[in-house]
Amino acid sequence: MASRVDHTALFAATPSPYLVLGPDLVIVDVNRAYLAATGRTREDLLGRHIFTAFPDNPADPEADGVKNLGASLHRVLATGRSDTMALQKYDIPVMGRPGVFEERWWSPVNTPVLGPDGQVTYIIHRVEDVTAFVKEYRAAHPEGIRAAERPQETQALEAELYARARELQRLNEELRQAHTREREVAVALQEAMLHAPDLAHHRDIAVRYLPATGSLNVCGDWYDVVDIPPDRLAVAVGDVIGHGLEAAAVMGMLRSALSAAIRALERPAQALEVLGLYARSVEGALGTTAVKAVVDMRSRLITYSSAGHPPPMLVHPDGSCELLDQATDPPLGARPQHVPRPQAILPYKPGDTLVLYTDGLIERRDQDIDVGLGQLAAVLGGFIHLGAEQLADTVLARLGVASGGRDDVALIVVKL
Repeated sequence: MASRVDHTALFAATPSPYLVLGPDLVIVDVNRAYLAATGRTREDLLGRHIFTAFPDNPADPEADGVKNLGASLHRVLATGRSDTMALQKYDIPVMGRPGVFEERWWSPVNTPVLGPDGQVTYIIHRVEDVTAFVKEYRAAHPEGIRAAERPQETQALEAELYARARELQRLNEELRQAHTREREVAVALQEAMLHAPDLAHHRDIAVRYLPATGSLNVCGDWYDVVDIPPDRLAVAVGDVIGHGLEAAAVMGMLRSALSAAIRALERPAQALEVLGLYARSVEGALGTTAVKAVVDMRSRLITYSSAGHPPPMLVHPDGSCELLDQATDPPLGARPQHVPRPQAILPYKPGDTLVLYTDGLIERRDQDIDVGLGQLAAVLGGFIHLGAEQLADTVLARLGVASGGRDDVALIVVKL
């Protein structure tokens, strides 16, 4: 049997300098290599905010280490992804000599450690001290030689190294700003296209759309609410593969097509068949999942059909849940030939709640989808007494996506 690995000992002995931060950027652990690189002890660092332990050099008017490192760490917290920084000049205080700083150059990488809920619980800050590389040409000359007297090639190397580091930092920042602008445009487009006029007629229906945080993987999810006179209601959610503005455009076309199809055909299976045929002519639409349900308020029946989408839930007043999983077919365009889609019907009673959602609500990288379904059912069953709006907010909060998650989330809660 394999022996157990002592990860504490491994971390302590790792040759690269490592610092571990909490989400509040307070230092919670450090290895020996980091202590050696900075001339600190564990007592100097543990429990201190990183920028209290390592402030900017007040004697350097161009010091930007705190600003750049802070921006990187907050990107890790927001996105849950590693962030590699450009070469960074970040002087550190000399221990025992208040106000004195030592010139240092670093190559930093910040890596998140995610908890079971997918949120960042720690950040591993790894650095490599490259100060010797920057200064190696200076070491060959006696102290006191002025910069102007150094060999020309030495000055050129140092200037080029510094210029390249700053240029890389500038380009990275421009790329991040462009990324942010495109994401903002995509989200705005998504919100405009999700307008559902018939929703205003229903106080017992709540809808939510949350874009993924910290990425362009947004704008593929949608919801729709359609009145079918005199006494039927159609609801749908869908999820387009892809991201950014392209996914938003495809989402808008598919949502509009399905909304029109259900008004003309009224049967969910037929509406999804039409959508599937239409998807074959729309670039980026194949592989889209969607589910459509029609609630007949006179007969108290729910008719539904699914194209590869997670099953809706019907929640009863006693907290028990039924999955609407008896009419599931592959995603749009998955079959080479057109095949009629299945459809199922189940009754409901006044007081029941119908919930449709996209996979961003229940899927997590570190758990099976059945676990997510069970968690959703438990939350719905435990808070079924709440109104539609409160229940929608509670579901998002309890499943850890109230502020967004790694994927888009669309949600419809219908109090029947």
